[in-house]
Amino acid sequence: MTNPVPQVSFTQALLFWLKLGFISFGGPAGQIAIMQRELVDERRWISQARFNHALNYCMLLPGPEAQQLATYIGWLMHRTSGALVAGGLFVLPSFFILIALSWVYVAYGQVPAVASVLWGVQCAVAAIVVHALWRVASRTMPNPKVAAILIALAAMSFIAIAFFHISFLWIVLIAGIVGWLGAKRYPEQFSSGGGHGGAAKAGSEGYVIGDDTPTPAHAMFSKAKMIRILLIGLALWAASMGALVAWQGWSASLTQMGWFFSKAAMVTFGGAYAVLPYVTQTAVANQWLTPDQMMAGLALGETTPGPLIMVVAFVGYVGQALEVQRMGAGANLIGAAMFIMGGLGALVATWFTFLPSFVFILAGGPFVESTHGKLGFTAPLKAISAAVVGAIASLAVLFIQHTVISSKGVDWAALVLMLLAAFALFKLQWGIVRVIVLCAFVGLVRGLI
Repeated sequence: MTNPVPQVSFTQALLFWLKLGFISFGGPAGQIAIMQRELVDERRWISQARFNHALNYCMLLPGPEAQQLATYIGWLMHRTSGALVAGGLFVLPSFFILIALSWVYVAYGQVPAVASVLWGVQCAVAAIVVHALWRVASRTMPNPKVAAILIALAAMSFIAIAFFHISFLWIVLIAGIVGWLGAKRYPEQFSSGGGHGGAAKAGSEGYVIGDDTPTPAHAMFSKAKMIRILLIGLALWAASMGALVAWQGWSASLTQMGWFFSKAAMVTFGGAYAVLPYVTQTAVANQWLTPDQMMAGLALGETTPGPLIMVVAFVGYVGQALEVQRMGAGANLIGAAMFIMGGLGALVATWFTFLPSFVFILAGGPFVESTHGKLGFTAPLKAISAAVVGAIASLAVLFIQHTVISSKGVDWAALVLMLLAAFALFKLQWGIVRVIVLCAFVGLVRGLI
């Protein structure tokens, strides 16, 4: 059976996805809430059950779940072109905004007034990461009585990263194996929670894609189609990496960025905060940027629309701009060489980070459409989510250390501002953008006094 002619034109959908790209603030939770309100409640383009089913699949994937959800719905409505438009427009506005902000940061970050603002921003970011740790931990391990293994995994992940500097990639692999083995012996430890499902079928009438709407022809599962899409995705990746190697060589920083973000895209289970420790660890080790610069990039990512993982564009830009500077071509910080290479760095980081997300949706979407009501979290992914908690804890410690402790000792003003930011987030429940803006203002005033 095939679906009737869509009631939503491609142009209508394109305009909505463009709008979403500019209003998708609030991280994955806020972005998913926006799509819930717009697509399910107001426009009635997709029913709650179909929306939840798609979201559950995206939550299982590595990568930004909100962007993948938009890609999935765009694909379901308007085939591959719909997926490219929905997923692409979710990212493009923040990509160009972050390139502009990265240029400002590289060009003027050492100006006293700007440095003072960044000091305040760093205090906010340290508190934001602690708040994110609490949110992720409470969602991953809601019941301590049945979470002994998960808590142990989180603790081991924290120790491995904070004290032994073990790569997050190895931690993900080990946690996945522990989850697979542990579920056989302790199934109760891995059986709780998962997903965003639970919507009833009542009231599902009147949707463009309702609970009982037949799967459209393009969304029918086919092994041959899945293999073809996987091969196309692999070919695109190989061509991109091949071009970088041919142009600059394997050891060049731009090529290494492409290789690193290819790996990072495959281990981003649990959202952006899950992969930030891995990105920070590698970026600092490769001298692409410093922890302080990473904190600045995270703040910029938090205050711009789009997925938070777009902070990789900042990492790519700053890493390449500083590379040009170290080579002696950066005396003029706003010169063409730094801007062009910085822009290429941002493009490489973004391309290799998001390419797998499109492949996952286009290749796996048809299979998911054939499994309504059967898809859930697996034990390995639950174990990985627990390891992510430990990784975020290590990131929080790193950021607090670089915020509060300087070469002169403890920065008591930074400690106080960080604690006030944490109070605003935890107790007053202020939004992240509001906290960052106010801390930036405090930093500016402090610099002027």
